[in-house]
Amino acid sequence: MSIDKSQIRNASTVIVLRDRFESPRILMGQRGAKAVFMPNKFVFPGGAVDAGDADIPLASPLPDLCAARLSEDADATLAHAIAVAAVRELWEETGLILGTKGDWDTPPPPDWETFAATGHLPAASALQFSFRALTPPGRPRRFDARFFLVDADDIASDLDDFDAACDELSHLQWVPLSEARSFDMPFITEVVMAEVEARAKDRSPPQSVPFFKNNDEESLFLRLHGTPMKG
Repeated sequence: MSIDKSQIRNASTVIVLRDRFESPRILMGQRGAKAVFMPNKFVFPGGAVDAGDADIPLASPLPDLCAARLSEDADATLAHAIAVAAVRELWEETGLILGTKGDWDTPPPPDWETFAATGHLPAASALQFSFRALTPPGRPRRFDARFFLVDADDIASDLDDFDAACDELSHLQWVPLSEARSFDMPFITEVVMAEVEARAKDRSPPQSVPFFKNNDEESLFLRLHGTPMKG
């Protein structure tokens, strides 16, 4: 039986890593008790790709290596929207800015008005595609989630100022990487955490990306090596 892709939403998740060479910490928050998807769990900021994300210009694109990894076993035209969603979700859920100073050429859509008001343009060059996971069948919502690792030094705003965040995540905090596993988190977040720990002191994009692929027949743990870029 094949996967009904109409029931699966593409999503972006952002793992911000701070003080990676001294005492690494990651940014996490807690989902609400009434949330349909993973209530009460501590998670990284992220969410579904919106239709309008494909039309948002980026001041800088994804690294070529990451774009190639994203295009494997996927529609390559989605890479831009997935990157834009990562920047947008990080802003909405934490108030942190991944972007560069600049003015928008055209008025931003409603979802981007507060971001644009900070005087920044969204940028994706700091995003490192590091993990992909497909929600198993039987869940109330299913996502094809791409996880991006970002060095906190690439954030353009105050790392401790969450005032602009929406209320989707509570208890936003910088969690020591060594203590993160003591938090109540989804299984897949624990799996991703192991990948973050392994890459904490490596600032280069991964040469291959783990893909936890769940379909109706089986669960597969694959590695994405990338589709060659056309040029």
